Amino acid sequence: MSDYGTKAVVVTFPDEFARREIVELAKAGGYDVKQVVTYRDLGRSKYGVGSGKAQELEGLVADTESDTIIIDESTTSSQANNLSRLTHARVVDRERLILNIFAKRAATTEAKLQVQLAELRYELPRARDAVRHSVRGEQAGFSGMGEYAVDVKFRALKRQMTFIKSKLDKTKTVRALHTSERRKLGVPFVSLAGYTSSGKTTLFNRLTTESKDMSPDLFTTLSTTTRMITFHNSKRKVLLSDTVGFISRLPTYLVESFRSTLDELRYADLILLMIDVSEPAESIGIKLGSCRETLNELEVEPSKLLVVLNKVDLLDARARSKIELDPLFKEYNTVKVSAVRGDGMHQLRTRILERTDPRRLAREPGLTAPG
Repeated sequence: MSDYGTKAVVVTFPDEFARREIVELAKAGGYDVKQVVTYRDLGRSKYGVGSGKAQELEGLVADTESDTIIIDESTTSSQANNLSRLTHARVVDRERLILNIFAKRAATTEAKLQVQLAELRYELPRARDAVRHSVRGEQAGFSGMGEYAVDVKFRALKRQMTFIKSKLDKTKTVRALHTSERRKLGVPFVSLAGYTSSGKTTLFNRLTTESKDMSPDLFTTLSTTTRMITFHNSKRKVLLSDTVGFISRLPTYLVESFRSTLDELRYADLILLMIDVSEPAESIGIKLGSCRETLNELEVEPSKLLVVLNKVDLLDARARSKIELDPLFKEYNTVKVSAVRGDGMHQLRTRILERTDPRRLAREPGLTAPG
């Protein structure tokens, strides 16, 4: 059932970045956010929030005629059920919200399989509570066959996970074969990475002169798109790929589920890490940190990074002239661009050519020369 147009009350941490992000996520999930309230200890207690806050939510749901409460933290099935019974509203936690968005965005067979695997991993720890509620009134957890219903549920989930993993392993094998073939061609591989909505797809279109779907919504791209590009001032060619965007507090199992796609980053010769510099410094720092955490989980070599400071057209002249000197970027090689307007494209192309020069790739630790 579609969530579009569903009225929701959002509960998040007392932090401006968290507030903005969860509201964006809610809107991307199709919710009409009627009210945002804050609570410091989300994910704790009987309701996932304190008893007083739970009663406040009951009133807000009634006042705003909302039918959904979005909790900006992971909740257990018990917490969600308790809060739902009290407020007479559906409860959606942060992980479920992200999964719902991923499910809406998944277009390829591989992306759909990755979302299904992530959903199963989300459900697995909640299976015990789910069974307890479904067999309420019976002796704790026995099914009609005399087996523990929770065990039956666990086995069913694990069977499904094994089946989907086997399908994804096949796509991973095919991807590895494609990577091997690319190496034989001697063409460097450049991958776009970055926080969701940082402008990756816009830059991809600018560099490839394509018209891949762009949107201000979160997670527009869930599967990898790769194109060969030739630079006009050089005979050299480069393969460029666009990948799924990152987000703060991304559950490890989601990274694992999308590993077959994200592994492209491990094999890239150069990673263009996109950063939206039009945002407040606090947001930039959080998003840059989240990107690095995800890249570290994927065991990506830091030496492969070129940080692309995007959306400089939205800065005033003074900020634009010195943005790369910000202490946030002192550890990185950077280049300033506007993917929308085209600013800095010559400099970016020059840096790509320099960083993917076969002689450089052959001599630098952590980088692999193509061929």
